[in-house]
Amino acid sequence: MTYAEAVAYLHGLAMFGSRFGLEPPRQLAAAAGNPQQCLRFVHVAGTNGKGSSCAMLESIYRTAGLRVGLFTSPHLVSFRERMQVNRQLISEADVARLVGELISVQGPVFSRTGDGTPLSTQSPTTIHPPLTFFEFVTVMALRYFAEQQCDLVIWETGLGGRLDATSIVTPLASVITNIALDHQQWLGDTLAKIAAEKAGIIKPGVPVFTSAEAPEAVAIIRTEAERHHAHFTHVTRALEANPGTDGAPKLALAGTHQRMNAALAVAVVEGLQQQIPVSNEAVQRGLESVHWAGRLQRAQVGGCEFLLDGAHNLDGVQALCRFLAGEFSGKPFALVVGMLADKDWEPMARSLALLANRFATVRVSSPRAMDPVEIGDVLRKANPAAHVTSHGSVAEALAEVNGEARVVVAGSLYLIGEALELLALSTVPGERELNEWQPAR
Repeated sequence: MTYAEAVAYLHGLAMFGSRFGLEPPRQLAAAAGNPQQCLRFVHVAGTNGKGSSCAMLESIYRTAGLRVGLFTSPHLVSFRERMQVNRQLISEADVARLVGELISVQGPVFSRTGDGTPLSTQSPTTIHPPLTFFEFVTVMALRYFAEQQCDLVIWETGLGGRLDATSIVTPLASVITNIALDHQQWLGDTLAKIAAEKAGIIKPGVPVFTSAEAPEAVAIIRTEAERHHAHFTHVTRALEANPGTDGAPKLALAGTHQRMNAALAVAVVEGLQQQIPVSNEAVQRGLESVHWAGRLQRAQVGGCEFLLDGAHNLDGVQALCRFLAGEFSGKPFALVVGMLADKDWEPMARSLALLANRFATVRVSSPRAMDPVEIGDVLRKANPAAHVTSHGSVAEALAEVNGEARVVVAGSLYLIGEALELLALSTVPGERELNEWQPAR
C-alpha cells in the first residue's frame, strides 16, 4: 500500500461519519494485540486549550529526556501531524504500513485506488459496527506509539470524552482544560452537560486535574472524580510568567489564556512526580521552547506581519479579542475571517467586528463552511464603518489584503491550515479533507 492509497482508504472511512462508542475501537485494539497495555498516557479533554496543554506537557517531558508520543486532532495541514514522537511527524511509509496492517486485522471497510476509484465496500469481518475514521486512527496511533517504545503518550480526546475512542486507555492522569459551549449538538446545550461528557475520561483511582472555571462544570468534574475515588486537583491560578524574574519561565505560547494552560500542565507534572520525576529546570525549559502552530502564531511574510489563530468558537474568539486589544492596540490591521456554519458564528463575528476596520471574509474549504457574504453582513451591521469584502477562497482573501502591514487570520482551524499552506509556512503536503466529519450512518 502506498501513502496515497492509505490516505484514500482513510478518506473512505471518514464517509461513515463519526459516532460515540467504545466497543469498536476496543475490538480493533484487541485484534491488534492491545498495544495500549504497554504504554503510559496522560489523557487530555476539554473545550479549548487541549492542544496547547498537550504541547506543553509534551515539551516538558521531552525536555526531561523522555521519548514522548503526541496524539492530537484535528490536523492543520497534514494527517501526519496527528501522530508524533518527540515532535517528529509519523512518516508516510509508517502511515501506509500501519493502515495496511490494520486492514489485514479487521478486514477491508472501504478501500480505494490511488485515483479514488472504489475497490470494495465490504463490511468488516471482525468489527461491528463498521469502524469510523477516528476509531481506526486511534488504534493506529496506539500501535505506532507502542512500536516506537514511547515512555509516555500525551493523548488528546477527539470529541467529548465519555464515549470518545481515546477513552479505551487507562492513563496516569486525566486532564480537563476549560469547559465552554461548543459541539452542543453532540455534547449538550449547557456547560454542565458538556462537563459531564468531558469528565467521562475519569477512571477509578486515576488523579484528575482541571482548569475549568464555570462553577457548574467544576462541580460535575469534582463529583465524578469523587465517585471514582480519584484525587481531584482544581487549578485556579494562572502561572506567573515574568521574563524579568529569575526562575519564572517566559512562555513560548502567546496570550494570557496560555498561562492557565501552563499552570495546568505544571500541576500535572508535579502530581506525577512519583511516577515520572521531572526537574524544575526541565519544566521551565519545556515551557520556554514549546511550539504549537496556529495558536496566536506570528509570522513575517514579505513585508507583512501575520497572526494566525484557530479561534473556532466563541470562547476562543473572546481570548483572541483580549490578546489583540492589548497587543495590537493602536496598530491598524486587517482581519481575514472564515467560519463553519455549525458554530456560533454570529456572536463570534460580532465579537470580532469592532477590532478592525478592514475585513476579508472567506469561504473555508469545507462542506460546513459559512457563507462569507453572510459573515460580512454581520460584521457591517456591528461595525458600519468597516470596509468588508467577501471571497470564495482563502487565496483571494489574502490577495485582497496584500499590502497591509498586519493581517490577522482567524475563525476556523480549517482556515488556519489553508493559510499556512498558502503562506508557505507549512513544509509538508496536506490532507485537510480528512478533518471532515458528520454523524455516522
